[in-house]
Amino acid sequence: MVVGLALSPWWLTTAMAGQGSSAAVPGESPQPPGESLSLAEAQRAAFERNWDLLAAKSGVDLATAQLIVAKEFPNPTASWSTFRLGSRQAATPLGNDLWDRNYDSLATVSQLIEIAGKRHDRQMAARAGIQGAKARFYDAKRTLDQGVTKAYIAALLAQENVLVLNQSAGYLRHEAQIAEVRFKAGDISESDKKQIEINADQFELQAKAAEATAVQARIGVEVLMGITHPSGSWRPVESLDKLAGLMAPPPAETKPNAARPDVLAAEADLRGGQANLKLQKALRISDPTFALGYEHNPPGGGPPVDTFNLGVSFPLPLWNRNGGNIKAAQASLQQFEFALGKVRTQAKADVANAEVEYGEADSRLHRYQEQIRPKATQVRESVAFAYEKGGASLVDLLDAERTDNDVRLAAAQALSDTASAVADLKAARTVLSEAELRSNK
Repeated sequence: MVVGLALSPWWLTTAMAGQGSSAAVPGESPQPPGESLSLAEAQRAAFERNWDLLAAKSGVDLATAQLIVAKEFPNPTASWSTFRLGSRQAATPLGNDLWDRNYDSLATVSQLIEIAGKRHDRQMAARAGIQGAKARFYDAKRTLDQGVTKAYIAALLAQENVLVLNQSAGYLRHEAQIAEVRFKAGDISESDKKQIEINADQFELQAKAAEATAVQARIGVEVLMGITHPSGSWRPVESLDKLAGLMAPPPAETKPNAARPDVLAAEADLRGGQANLKLQKALRISDPTFALGYEHNPPGGGPPVDTFNLGVSFPLPLWNRNGGNIKAAQASLQQFEFALGKVRTQAKADVANAEVEYGEADSRLHRYQEQIRPKATQVRESVAFAYEKGGASLVDLLDAERTDNDVRLAAAQALSDTASAVADLKAARTVLSEAELRSNK
């Protein structure tokens, strides 16, 4: 279920191993799918082009940049000062060049040194940010797979509804032809014949509406694939029966110290908040700035004096003890704790809900396939045969046709619900260990 992904250029390459495609470049316009499209092709295209997933990748790059910033030392400061300018007797026995005049020149290089573990805390927060960004990418991939699968299933359901309604209309068109013969023979009235035709027309109109819904569902798949000009002109390769038969509920993962990617992201946020709180407390301790200087004073009005000097300076923590930032870091840490508890609970609730959803949908599907649909088909065929022979009324015929149509639509819905429940259960049970999250470095 979960594959190992890494970060930056190598993490996307690892994630796409075996897919034979390069990563998407923002701004490029991907081509729309051809005449047909499979679920696997839709998922692969979405992984390469989906804007939310590309944004999640950019989040990893941003977090990596923050770690680079946290590792950088502050630059040293160089200064040059010249005193006693404007003296009328500026020349010395050494000459009247700038370096030989009796100016007092001082060159200094100073360097800020961070103490009290500030660099370590800052880097720990940045590393937690990278882990959180990686986990969010995994979570974006998880939810994208779920979304594409359910959108594709919705397109299959809409197409199946078109087929069912057209079949129902065809059945009634056949009955209308028989009714025409019986009308001419004087067995039925003209109103009976017209009622059959009206019901056939209604099924055909419903089929047209279902076709429009199918196009909208296919456009929804293209949006997830990152198609810039979606049209919904393709047709699914799989049928709803075939896809539902191939999808089985995944077993519960038993990896040690594993959790869903969104939970791992919340845990990383908490670690980052803890590191930031330590950093803000450490900032109460002033960082010293050490200086090394060289002073040049040529002869003239006194002996030459060329000296080296050392200095140190640091802010006095009298008025600002970083109290506001510490308070803000404590509040943020509390929010991270609450968010982690909420995400953990939501992950468990998602699994429980998906299990209940799958159990109900699967049970309903089996009942439709094994009991209700065969009975409805048998009743429709029996009543249609009896009507053709004059042994059933028009009301019985129309009622049997509508019931069979409704049952076949409901059976298709049960297929769709079962397949969607499998996708939800798969997404809910997707877990990742921290070792896997840290493995690609």
